[in-house]
Amino acid sequence: MDEFILRQEELIDNPTPRVPICLALDVSGSMSGEPLQEMAKGVEMFFDAIKEDEIARYSAEISIVTFGGVARKALDFYSIDRQEVPEFYADGATPMGEAVNLALDMLEHRKEEYKNAGVDYYQPWLVIMTDGEPTDDISNAASRLSELASSKKISIFPIAIGNTNTDKFAKLSPTRPPLRLNGLNFREFFMWLSKSVSRVSQSTPGETVSLDVKGINAWAQI
Repeated sequence: MDEFILRQEELIDNPTPRVPICLALDVSGSMSGEPLQEMAKGVEMFFDAIKEDEIARYSAEISIVTFGGVARKALDFYSIDRQEVPEFYADGATPMGEAVNLALDMLEHRKEEYKNAGVDYYQPWLVIMTDGEPTDDISNAASRLSELASSKKISIFPIAIGNTNTDKFAKLSPTRPPLRLNGLNFREFFMWLSKSVSRVSQSTPGETVSLDVKGINAWAQI
């Protein structure tokens, strides 16, 4: 069956309000070795935690964009029970602008599918994780994010890995400065993220849900 039709049928069969989340993950050459391995383990834990949450598993929808050499759609939106976390391979430069534009296109497309199916949704989430500076033009991506953030149509989580310079990275998050991951605490970050998704999925779309600020201490350099 065509994937588009199957996704639409899933929305009809399960009209629960959705939390669309896109993970934009740096898989450039500098991420090779332990950083990439730990990030992959963290993503696996994130998916497992969502699956184990009786409410979030029906609300959370996750997609993944990777950027290393090129930006690519590694995983499209789907019921999480039908998804498998892709394998990650490190290579190339850091086309962050291209990746963010692709992620925003995917989020916008999924929102249209929600509207067409009459399914309500929460503010989309975009997580951007990188250990380096963008090697392409980020001006268009930054402009799009600024417009969406100012109208409260997206929540951005910029996560810096290692000692990367965050000056350019900060341009992609006009409302929330980048947080630096404490060492390789990817798993702690993704557990915090899964709990945050769970809290949102138990609220009413449009309702303001405060983030667990104290929990950030477990994974970020404050």
